[in-house]
Amino acid sequence: MFTGMAQVFVAACKKRQLKLPNDTEILDRSKFYDPPVKGFSMFKLPLTNQIRFLNKAAMIWDNDLKPDGSPVNKWRLCSVQQVEELKCVLKTIPIWASAIVSFTSMTQQGTFTVSQAIRLNRHFGSKFEIPASSLSVISLLTVLLFLPIYDRILVPALRKITKHEGGITVLQKIGIGIVFSVISMVVAGFIERERRYMANLHPYEPVSFVWLVPQLVLIGLCEALMLEFFNRPGAGIGSLKFFYFICCAQRYHYKENVPKNDNPSVNVELGSTSSAST
Repeated sequence: MFTGMAQVFVAACKKRQLKLPNDTEILDRSKFYDPPVKGFSMFKLPLTNQIRFLNKAAMIWDNDLKPDGSPVNKWRLCSVQQVEELKCVLKTIPIWASAIVSFTSMTQQGTFTVSQAIRLNRHFGSKFEIPASSLSVISLLTVLLFLPIYDRILVPALRKITKHEGGITVLQKIGIGIVFSVISMVVAGFIERERRYMANLHPYEPVSFVWLVPQLVLIGLCEALMLEFFNRPGAGIGSLKFFYFICCAQRYHYKENVPKNDNPSVNVELGSTSSAST
């Protein structure tokens, strides 16, 4: 996938002096290399006029094709499918970048929220204590409960107002999800301030874990609204998610104290190669 993106950029730069056809001529397939789709592509994408400079990568020029119809040099001639897949990725990047705020709030479930939960009273009854890292299940339960309500109640009601098939557009859902993520971080800050105040006032009487429920519910609503965009089928979306996963996976670290030989505990860190070497 990434090689194909690079090929489109290189081919478009090599043909930068070519003149693009007008809007009526763009439908003429004889001017563009548009073979049948092969491989893992879900559907064939038509050529568009958005980010038109990249269309030059698919323009057929002298001696670009072999007698069998395949390109002589894939770094000089790309298919329409390659060009449109790259456009999909480029158009997705601004949305993905604006959602970094949401990613921050989602990620803090396994970091800041766990640190808060460790210092709270997590007893559920007299004998059962909830693990600190398991409190994030509250956000998952929120997603589980919210999605049927949204699909069966909110969407039909919104459809009558907006006349949109999905009630509201995907971008509107993302915007509302970002708002929920910001509110969840604000609520988390207020809860942490109160927790510290109560800890200083009553050091041996930690407050209940229920204080974390509001921020986790808000994060769950954020995740529920962001799910459609990052899980919907489309060219380039899967590659962008994979790229994001690789970047994040390199930065995640898990530290724990484990006994080793005569030492009471030794810090063990699992992370990227660079951090392990240090």
